[in-house]
Amino acid sequence: MPSVEFILYVKDQQRSRDFYSEVLQMEPHLHVAGMTEFRLNNNCKLGLMPESGIARIISPPMPHPSQGSGIPRCELYLLTPNAEASIDRCLNAGAELISTVQPRNWGHKVGYCSDPDGHILAWAAE
Repeated sequence: MPSVEFILYVKDQQRSRDFYSEVLQMEPHLHVAGMTEFRLNNNCKLGLMPESGIARIISPPMPHPSQGSGIPRCELYLLTPNAEASIDRCLNAGAELISTVQPRNWGHKVGYCSDPDGHILAWAAE
């Protein structure tokens, strides 16, 4: 695969755009009605799509994504040189702290928080 994009379904595209701009410390490379994209590296993008937009494509047969709002449905695991600073940025942007940065048994120091839609962000350092 030459590239990968992960898309989070969000209640409020602008709110999520602002949140992720602050925590990722970057502006989106695409921000139009219905899709915001952040280029995380040369081969990976994070997309933000409004729940109402994706519902027009997948509902039915799938439930409307808003029925799962606030329920942890995914985790973004992001390696960073300073997990504590990344968690602090998230909290300043309005995230909820789930777990402070701690050594984990797989060899990383990781802290967890949730974004405004309940998606889990794991900030890890080696």
